[in-house]
Amino acid sequence: MGTTTQGEPRAETVQLLVFKLGEEEYAVDILQARGIEHLDQGVTRVPKAPSFVEGVINLRGEIVPIVDLRKRFGLEVRPIGYDTRVIVVEVAGNLVGMIVDAIVEVLRVPSSAIEPAPEITRGVEAYYLAGVVKLENRLIVLFNLERALSPQEAQELSQAKSG
Repeated sequence: MGTTTQGEPRAETVQLLVFKLGEEEYAVDILQARGIEHLDQGVTRVPKAPSFVEGVINLRGEIVPIVDLRKRFGLEVRPIGYDTRVIVVEVAGNLVGMIVDAIVEVLRVPSSAIEPAPEITRGVEAYYLAGVVKLENRLIVLFNLERALSPQEAQELSQAKSG
């Protein structure tokens, strides 16, 4: 760990992938993201999948389930737009694509700027949140992707993509 010019320890930083759902900014730790994709190919529907699962896509030879984060978190559903992206993440050992409205930026923040999630955070249950990033003029909600799908849902998606 380095020091600042004043001799104080340098704050640890975290890189975040910031994205939008509606007008709100959310983020995930960049280390959880495996890629960012356009949703330019068709999504194949999967029978009996949870309502927030759009289906599966073939991503470079691997079948990846696609989750609409708006549906997952009970937000107003919007049509796929020009800026819509799929963030490919690993959840419980499986690759999952998460549909977001737009990618905003990759942002490096000091870990001290991340505070615990409040009980109620703009319509998304605190269970799914890892914290809130407080910057001078922004609040960014940090997702806990390990909780975006329950272990049972992750298992169901794994079975759906293989059968």
